Amino acid sequence: MLRAGIFLGDRYEVIEKIGAGGMAEVFKGKDHKLNRDVAIKVLRQEFSEDTNFVSKFRVEAQSAAGLTDKNIISIYDVGEENGLYYIVMELVEGMTLKRFIEGKGRLDIKQVISIAMQISMGLETAHRNHIIHRDIKPQNILLSGEGKVKITDFGIAKAATSNTVSSNVMGSVHYTSPEQARGGYSDEKSDIYSLGITMYEMLTGYPPFDGDTTVSIAVQHIQNEFPDIREARPETPVALEKIINKCTMKKPEYRYANISELIADLKQCLLTPNEDFVREVNVEDGKTRRMSKEEVDKIKKETAGKNINQEELQGKNINSKDNKEDGEEDEELNPKLEKVLTVLGIIAGAIVLAIAVLAVFSLIKSFSGGSNVPKKEENKVEKTAAPEVPEGKVKMISVLGKTKEEAMNQLNAMNLGIVDVSSENSDEYEKGQIMSQNIQEGEVVDINTTLEVVISKGPAALLMPDIMGKKESDARSEIEGMGLVFSVVDNQFSSKYALGEVMGFNPEVGAEVNKGDTIEVVVSRGTEKVAVPNLYNLTQDAAAAALAEFGLEVGTVENATQYDDKVPEGNVLSQNYQPGTSVEKGTKVNIVLSKGIEEETHVWKGSIRIPLSDLPENFQSGNVKLELAQTVDDSTVTKTILEETLSASDFPYTMQITGASGVANGSVVLYVDGQRYGSYSIVFTEE
Repeated sequence: MLRAGIFLGDRYEVIEKIGAGGMAEVFKGKDHKLNRDVAIKVLRQEFSEDTNFVSKFRVEAQSAAGLTDKNIISIYDVGEENGLYYIVMELVEGMTLKRFIEGKGRLDIKQVISIAMQISMGLETAHRNHIIHRDIKPQNILLSGEGKVKITDFGIAKAATSNTVSSNVMGSVHYTSPEQARGGYSDEKSDIYSLGITMYEMLTGYPPFDGDTTVSIAVQHIQNEFPDIREARPETPVALEKIINKCTMKKPEYRYANISELIADLKQCLLTPNEDFVREVNVEDGKTRRMSKEEVDKIKKETAGKNINQEELQGKNINSKDNKEDGEEDEELNPKLEKVLTVLGIIAGAIVLAIAVLAVFSLIKSFSGGSNVPKKEENKVEKTAAPEVPEGKVKMISVLGKTKEEAMNQLNAMNLGIVDVSSENSDEYEKGQIMSQNIQEGEVVDINTTLEVVISKGPAALLMPDIMGKKESDARSEIEGMGLVFSVVDNQFSSKYALGEVMGFNPEVGAEVNKGDTIEVVVSRGTEKVAVPNLYNLTQDAAAAALAEFGLEVGTVENATQYDDKVPEGNVLSQNYQPGTSVEKGTKVNIVLSKGIEEETHVWKGSIRIPLSDLPENFQSGNVKLELAQTVDDSTVTKTILEETLSASDFPYTMQITGASGVANGSVVLYVDGQRYGSYSIVFTEE
């Protein structure tokens, strides 16, 4: 049983339990060698002697240890100590995607795309290293306070070879691919299917298939048509709808060929969400078919005993504080996380847009001035007259950058109307200017057509980032890079933050700030050092008080195994830190309590002999009971000294007896099967 203060591998201190699953428990820990917080995942004691569980536990470390990606939980170390198997990994202070969905009901469109992109990028690294996760689900996706997405729990991951991997292990059945449900082959496309299911749940708030048993849900994955996304959420952009549908095709060959293709479409979806650009594979041969009885029986057989427990259905995760043990309250949903994820989605879209603009600019530049066609040939090109606009129609003009009033005057003069349908932030257009129109310049439209436009709200306000725990130099670079002023207003001691780390700032995370605003920062001076007091021969309470006076605590308390001729029983005999040792405030000092001074003891012994003739006639076997009676301080003290089943061959029966100290005489009464059969006097002598 692990408890706070225990060290694993003489390096990792266990601080507190933060989560539990069916196979393992997770503790927050401290790596004293590198001075950083970590998560320690420990295989439950009852499974540590089961080679199958130990092997499965080690797979997680082996599968993820070689993966370095900002969207995958980092594995630092793996070890075994006194029969305990543990994995040391990156600690993420946040919540699971499952918990985030439950708190919001359903996510914003840009949040869905942003989170899906980050999951995809993590999977791209895993697949590039030939690792298939096989259990992608919201419960295994962590969201940090900064909005970063992390994939965790590679517990049933498998290394892929040049062929696909045969698997008889399903991930959570709500997210499992049809090929996994059948117990067949699974490859990278199985992860793509599970990601598609996860995207659907982010979009709608619930998974597409549900049922009372794992078998019924697995069968739906294999033979039921995928639900209509637009019916569940009508405002879903066509591109996102097509992406999810392609990810969740029943047959792997009709899904994305690889995760990189999916990432490319998600990036394009940020730019043109309402454009139908997703390429569909001819799926005539891939339509849903009814399962045979043999296939259903096969699934039932392979999922026997593997019914998903409530812990799994509710999305418990082993590296997130929103997963408490029974009886503890869940953390409240972080109201700022939504803002951070939305901003990340907008930033991702801006980056993709910038890349697209640069690509187009480069393409234009490569043609300008670089043509090999002689000028004479250019002169031979005949100019074609612009087609005339039919009567009753008109060419649309561009109203971008104009105010609505300016655009209205121009459009009305052309017998056209205008209406603003929404307003959005823009770094390109000033507040009040038109930033987009639904009919592009040059398109021929009927007169009296109404143009729909989006009005700019001006640049989006900056949001205060989370710089807590970052080095002062890194935090300064981030803040000043946003056009803000970084100002250190105080330096304080801290037991949580190392020397030079940010331990406080104002305004809070997610607050709107403007360029030029001053951010007030408090930087840690590290943990205050104190000298350990001398606890020798103090009572336990007095030792605790002495430590508290210096900001220290009592750690483990053990009892000595040998007597001591100087320190009374219960007083401090030794301590793990020598008096005067300089330690950080909050350090726990372990103590050993004395067993006390050994007292001289005297033993009084005697013996009796019971012949077979004293037992019932024709005795073969039975319950024999002996009671010793002695007179101590004018009262008779009786105790049972023997009660067991004996046979005739055990007699005559001789027994050595220890009596009360200082009492020389006594008597022993014989009972056989509850009946009294004799009494024997006994004389005790001191030894």
